[in-house]
Amino acid sequence: MENMTILKEYLWFKLVDSDKTRSIIAPYLKRMTRTYDFDRNGTMSIEEFVPFNKFLLKVQQAFSDLERGQGFLVDDDVYEALIKVGFSLDSLAFYTVCESLYQKKNGRFRLDDFIALCIFLQFVYYMGCQL
Repeated sequence: MENMTILKEYLWFKLVDSDKTRSIIAPYLKRMTRTYDFDRNGTMSIEEFVPFNKFLLKVQQAFSDLERGQGFLVDDDVYEALIKVGFSLDSLAFYTVCESLYQKKNGRFRLDDFIALCIFLQFVYYMGCQL
């Protein structure tokens, strides 16, 4: 029941919408739906959304543990935070993903960048791709 309360307060939306635009871009939503649509019907039910919410909370906690009040993570901290979330990337794969996805970030990942990276990695793992 606690998860239902969190969902009703839209905490998950606030986590993804860290730039406060009150919107989430479509590719993130598509990846989320594909990854957590366990019955593959093209939608995410509340039962499917609960594990996604847990994933987002875990991502936020990993970010918060390492951002040191700066509001962003640098590459080495991103790598450590990904490990905390449960991803296992070798350093070459990690730096390749970071460079290709975030060339203009100057090595700084805000929470929304980190969430997007985690959603991408979750999707890649879900699809069975190797990095």
